[in-house]
Amino acid sequence: MKSGRQGKIIELITRNEVETQEELAELLAGAGYAVTQATVSRDIRELKLTKVVADSGKQKYVVHMPQEAGLDEKYVRILRDGFVSMAAAQNILVVKTVSGMAMAVAAAIDAIRIEGIVGCIAGDDTIMCAVRTSEETLAVQEKLSRLVHRQKNAAVTKERGESS
Repeated sequence: MKSGRQGKIIELITRNEVETQEELAELLAGAGYAVTQATVSRDIRELKLTKVVADSGKQKYVVHMPQEAGLDEKYVRILRDGFVSMAAAQNILVVKTVSGMAMAVAAAIDAIRIEGIVGCIAGDDTIMCAVRTSEETLAVQEKLSRLVHRQKNAAVTKERGESS
């Protein structure tokens, strides 16, 4: 529930100029998420959203891009929770996601900053990642696969009470 809601928040702020927590709560309600102001505030803090001045002159929430290439747990969780499959086609990596999660997963992929990915375009359940060269596509695919599967394996280990 939480990761789905946070994924929806990333999608909403990517598609809309959201200036206030109240606006975000209204958009979430319209998307079927009943939230309190405290929940929205906590999600904003956990996702490390920040405000910037939009072209319109108003402020809007954006995803804070990490300064270093290190992985942010929240973005990896969104990637893992929304990921279904992927396939390479020349220098394009097509990533299939859970319905409605493509924008959030694409934002997570962008935030993780995987070497070789030039940019992502997302629909409802499909992302097209443009990779710099055909040769780099396999490396990008392997990196994404490791992120998704390592995190899934760690979650299973944690659920079983095993140590890594």
